Order: sequence, then structure tokens, then C-alpha cells
Amino acid sequence: MELFTVNRISEDIIEKIRNTIDIVDVVGEYVQLKKQGRNYFGLCPFHGENSPSFSVSTDKQIYHCFGCGAGGNIFSFLMEIEGLSFLEAVQQAAERADVQLPDTFEQPNVSKISTHEAKMIEAHELLKKFYHHLLVNTKEGQEPLQYLTNRGITRDTIDTFGIGYSPSSWDFGTKFLQKRGFTLDLLESAGISIRNPEGRYFDRFRNRIMFPLWNLQGQVTAFSGRVLDGGGEPKYLNSPESEIFQKGKTLYAFHLARPQIRKKQQAILLEGFVDVIALHRAELTNSIATMGTALTEDQIRIIKRNVDHITVCYDSDKAGVEAAYRASAMLKAAGCDVRVAMMPEGLDPDDYIKKFGESKFRTDVIGASLTLMAFKLQYFRRGKDLRDEADRISYIDEVVKEISLLDKPVERDHYLRQLAEEFSISLDALKAQEFQLIKQVKKRDNEHTSRNTISNRPILPKKRMLLAYQNAERLLIAHMLKDRDISFKVQEALGGLFNIEEHSAIATYLYGFYEDGHMPDVNAFLSRIEDIALQRVISEISMLTINEEISPQELNDYVKQVLNYPKMLKIKDKEVERREAERRHEFVKAAQIQMEIIQMQKDLK
Repeated sequence: MELFTVNRISEDIIEKIRNTIDIVDVVGEYVQLKKQGRNYFGLCPFHGENSPSFSVSTDKQIYHCFGCGAGGNIFSFLMEIEGLSFLEAVQQAAERADVQLPDTFEQPNVSKISTHEAKMIEAHELLKKFYHHLLVNTKEGQEPLQYLTNRGITRDTIDTFGIGYSPSSWDFGTKFLQKRGFTLDLLESAGISIRNPEGRYFDRFRNRIMFPLWNLQGQVTAFSGRVLDGGGEPKYLNSPESEIFQKGKTLYAFHLARPQIRKKQQAILLEGFVDVIALHRAELTNSIATMGTALTEDQIRIIKRNVDHITVCYDSDKAGVEAAYRASAMLKAAGCDVRVAMMPEGLDPDDYIKKFGESKFRTDVIGASLTLMAFKLQYFRRGKDLRDEADRISYIDEVVKEISLLDKPVERDHYLRQLAEEFSISLDALKAQEFQLIKQVKKRDNEHTSRNTISNRPILPKKRMLLAYQNAERLLIAHMLKDRDISFKVQEALGGLFNIEEHSAIATYLYGFYEDGHMPDVNAFLSRIEDIALQRVISEISMLTINEEISPQELNDYVKQVLNYPKMLKIKDKEVERREAERRHEFVKAAQIQMEIIQMQKDLK
């Protein structure tokens, strides 16, 4: 990993960036944070979890996950979340803080992602610009440009979504990139070019309107190409999955929608990118899509990090309604507040907007979206003739079962009354049936239930059973991080003689940090630490709750615990030696060893 070096970028600039940016604001762009006490908590972006164990301290300007142990300051967060080197993280943070870097700053080009993957992304970015140029600036692009204009897609929309056109040539794109240093093998593995049995490479996309597909950071990693009318099959051709593109981890236009999702605290989830473009034109810029595939757990985690309120708006055909039911159930299980926007039969969102207009879509579709339970009431009617007694009873049974799963008693009562009124059934009978179902649910394994629901309560650090010396070392470092004088006292008493290797390394770094004239500042200290494992230990220890001041007696006790541990190990070794002497009937030697043990135990006191 590339680390802080004074000759590359000054420590003053690093400090200026740290003092300008609030880590809560930066982390908040990736993690949905809620304040609990003095800190903020959310779901960790570095490992899958159902309950928030990821803590961000605005006082210390650090983060720590009590689940996976990830921790550090703003730079280490950007390095981990974006796959950046240290200098890249500094550059990105400087841009956010509007801090001018010196002209001599060496532009970083090293990243945690492999060079192979970086080249793949670079190839896609160049090709996107090339396709876009062909569409809007050349004679070849006039026909597809007119096609888009006729469908209400404006130049602003074309620019925003980077829409382009791939020429009808067999290998123009391949040769274009090959001339710029990209190998044919790389273009093939990126899904840009195809190799035929004779070994010739040609373009995957030809004579198609091109829609770039982005990763969460807004980098182009794939394309979807639409044929012009009468241009053949398939209608839409997508890039294959690759090292940089996995459909199940992609949400179309997420990087564009994220600011509005956070501002509105709501996301609109669609099935395809054409619908997203239509909704963005309708000023519903908090819209994203799943690329026409079933919603995945990875996509839910991305959504859940950013927002709780989701409106699902899928097509109105049978497949769309079934997909909306499955997606809404998964989102609900993940702890989201879900609504479902119902489309008139035979229309998708794009069709509806073309037919009835943007304003009507906003009010009559999104504005009239149903609660999840109201959607289910309609869903369970599908395929049933409610005039038929058997179908009617089956429907009522399904609905009461769903009602019994609702968390709020008021909601359950509301829907039971609605059901009783519609079918002229005794409310008491429905409540009795609901009560039996609730009893059955309560008998289920509580542990299994908790694994499939999301708690809003943060998981605070569990108290680990530590040996006395381990606890003493952690508490000493916690006080040293807060108090320079305490650090110097520990240095005089212990130096680097901590028993745990990581603690010894942290103490050594900390002594140097203070000797350089720095005042206590965990955030600044972390910027000097190269080892990620050490950063995590520091962030964890700095989150410990300790007294503001430590008494001389308490400090002395901790130091003694640290110094005594090696002596205790020697005593144990001596006891093994004594028992071995007794086993060999060397009783004089055993007695001598016992005297040594007694003296060593006295020294401990």
C-alpha cells in the first residue's frame, strides 16, 4: 500500500484536508447513518450484516466496525470503499474539501484494483466517448439521433446518460482501442470484442444505440445496445459479465440517483434502464433499475445503505407483477419501508409517460403508490373468482395470514376491518383466526427469525473476556491516545515492552508522533500508520469508554500488569520444570526449583 510521505505531499495539507471535511458527511455518502448518542451507526459497507455495527465518531473523526474490525480515518475509509491508494484518497478528499494541492503533487495512478481491471474500465470509458461523439457530431449518427429525438429523448438526456451510437463496421471499435494500446485479449475479456473461430476479432456492438452501464462509482463497465427499428435481433444486446461487470451487483444510474435518493429519502426501483431514463426526464431523478434481472441480495444491500423507503415500479404484465411481489418481499425482509406503484395493464413506465405525460405519471402512478399490504390484497386476487366460495375462502385465508405478519396492531386491525366489511364476515371470527396464526409464528425459532429481519439498534462492542495484561495494555493505549503526558510516562515505564506485538508497534509510533510535536489527535495519528491491521486496532481502542483522567495508582497498576505477564510465564515454565524433576524422583532439584518459584512470586508483588 502507498503511504504518506512528506516529500510527496506535505503534512500541513493532510491536516488542512482533515480539518475541513467531516468524516460523517463522507461516510454518509456510502452508508445510511443514524445518530445514537455521540456517535453515528449504520450497516457496515465492508461486510454483509443485518444489524448496524458500524460506528462513526464525529469527535474523533474516525470509524470502526465492531463486526469485521474495519477502522481508520477519512483517508483509510476512501481507500477501502473505493479501492484507492493513499495518495488517490488524499486527492479525492482534497477535491471534496476544495483544498488546492500543490502543482508538484505527483498524480497517483496506482489503485487497489488490478491494472487489468483498470484498463478494462479505461477502454469502456474511451469507447463511451467515441460512441457519444458519433451520435451527436457525425453524419453517421443522424439517423439514430433522430430516432431518439422522435421518442422524446432530449440532447440534455443524451448527454447526462452518455448515450451513443456504434457504427455498422465489423471492427471499427476494436481497431480504435487497439491503436490506443489495448490488447485484443483484454478487449475480449472485457466483452467489447468477440473472437471468431478463425481467430479474427470483431466488435460486439454494431449499428446500435449505445447505453453505457456504470458501476457504483460512475465508471463505465459495460454497455447495452438497442437496434434501430427494423435492425434485427436481439432488440437489446448487453455486454457479458466480466471482472468489472456483474448484473447482480449493478444498479443502473445509481451514481446519478444517489444524491436525490439521499435528499428525498426515497428510491424508485424499476426493471430496466429505459424506464430510468424516462423517469429522470420526468424529474424523478431518484430512480434506479435492476437491469431487467431479479433483485439480488447484493443490490438490496446497496439500496439499504442509502435509504429505507423504496417504491417498486415494475411492468404491469404477469411477469412484472410477480417480480414486484418477490422484490417487495425481499426489501421488506431487509427492513425497508416498501410501497408499490401499480401500472395500468399493458404499459410499462416509459410507455405510460409517452401516452399520458410526465405530470400524470408523478401523481397517478408514483403519488398513488400502494402500501405493501394493499398491493398484496390485489396480488392475492389474481386468478381467483371471488364469487366462487372456494376461491373466496382461499383468498381470505391468504390475506389473514399476511395481516397476521404485520408488526403494528393498528395496521392489522385496519385490514381486518376492511376484509370483514368487503365480505360481510364477523370481525371477531377474523381476529380469532389471526390470533391463532400469531401464536404459531411466536412458536418459531426466535434465532431464525432474527436472522431474517433487520434491527435498527446498533450492535455495541461486546465485552470480550480478556486476560488482565491484555486489558491493561488496551487501556494504557486508550489513555495514551488522549493524553500526551500519559504517553511519555508509559514510555519511561515500559518503552516498547508491551506483550502484544500490535500494541508495541502502536506505542512506538505514538511515541514518535508526540516527539515530533503533535498534540493528541487520533485522526492525524492514523494518517501516519501504514499497516491496515494496526489502523483497525487503533480505531477499536480509541472507541473504548475510559475515564477522562487516570490516577497515578491506576496507571501504576496497568504498568505492573504488563510487566508481570512475562514473569508469570516464567513461573509457569518453572512449575513444569519442577513437576518434571519430581517425576524423575530428583527431589532435591525439585525443592530448589520450588524456592526459585517462591522468590519469583514475591517479586510479582
